[in-house]
Amino acid sequence: MSYYPLTTLPDYYLMDELLTEEHKLIRQSVRDWVESFVMPKIDEAAQNHTDIPNLMKELGKIGALGPYIPEEYGGSGLDQISYGLIMQELERGDSAIRSAASVQSSLVMFPINEFGSEEQKKKFLPHLASGEMIGAFGLTEPNHGSDPSSMETHFEDKGDHYLLNGAKMWITNAPLCDIAVVWGKNEEGKIQGLIVERAFEGFTTPETHHKWSLRASKTGELVFNNVKVPKENLLPNVTGLKGPLSCLNSARYGISWGVIGAAVDCYCTALQYAKERTQFGKPIAGFQLQQKKLAEFLTEITKAQLLCLQLGRLKNDHKATPAQISMAKRNNVKMAIDIARESRQILGGMGIMGEFPMMRHAANLESVITYEGTHDVHLLITGMDITGINAFG
Repeated sequence: MSYYPLTTLPDYYLMDELLTEEHKLIRQSVRDWVESFVMPKIDEAAQNHTDIPNLMKELGKIGALGPYIPEEYGGSGLDQISYGLIMQELERGDSAIRSAASVQSSLVMFPINEFGSEEQKKKFLPHLASGEMIGAFGLTEPNHGSDPSSMETHFEDKGDHYLLNGAKMWITNAPLCDIAVVWGKNEEGKIQGLIVERAFEGFTTPETHHKWSLRASKTGELVFNNVKVPKENLLPNVTGLKGPLSCLNSARYGISWGVIGAAVDCYCTALQYAKERTQFGKPIAGFQLQQKKLAEFLTEITKAQLLCLQLGRLKNDHKATPAQISMAKRNNVKMAIDIARESRQILGGMGIMGEFPMMRHAANLESVITYEGTHDVHLLITGMDITGINAFG
């Protein structure tokens, strides 16, 4: 359970004045759901390495899956700031909760909506929005992570179907998924997306065990052994890396908001604890070193909030660049993981206990700082953008 009352959630620069009433209502409804549904269960789930039962359907009920997808396909038609606020509140509960919603929304529903046929949209999106159907996203491979252009997964045209072979790994929701949006190379070596359904023969999803991070989430592989994929399951409206990279841009944007929630959870817990914990005759919040930590936490959270708000405005206006999104993802994840680690120290030995969130968030953020583009790769994306020189090759 959370250690702090919700009244202490920080808004030091009065960012709420820049949000609409709809934004605040959406945020509050997700916050209430996290308090009632996630917080009572999350420590046990993380300790036992188990996911929360019926999570996707519950996320569907509160409109957290594909919230920006048009209403005609089961979404809520919300703007990008609303999506960000939803991700923030979900990750305040746990990165695994936000990851489940983020994968479903940005990596599965987004490409079907953007690049799919009308038939694909009608067939899959409403079921994904409700959580009745769980999706996964296949890009990273055992031998290729930061360099997706070198992927080995491939498919051949066999007349009435495609024959898919290859493997993907580090896939959130893989063991649970009903469908997977998989990126592979056609016979010409061009990258295209396929919707692979659970029932297809030769498609298996072995689970990844022994994780120290994202323990309340199922992770696994997607393995394709001569999988016959109907031709109508090819995403028809994109070819090349533009397809998967645009999905990653959407996911990275959601992450940049989400990790603020994890940082806020740690900050508010540390603040309350510091006010109540007495040593040497006064609350430890009265000591200079603790005040330094808390002041720096709030400063970094406030900077991240304002960064995300402007990025959300840019996305609403279709002006946000991939490099801008990379900057926000990199900065905000580093901010959150630093706060998780430092706030643990304020609690001393109690900081390692499950009833406090710091260690769980810190462990989760070790994954978040790596996936959807590593910390170093995002730095090089910014470097290339400002110098015009590619440092990757």
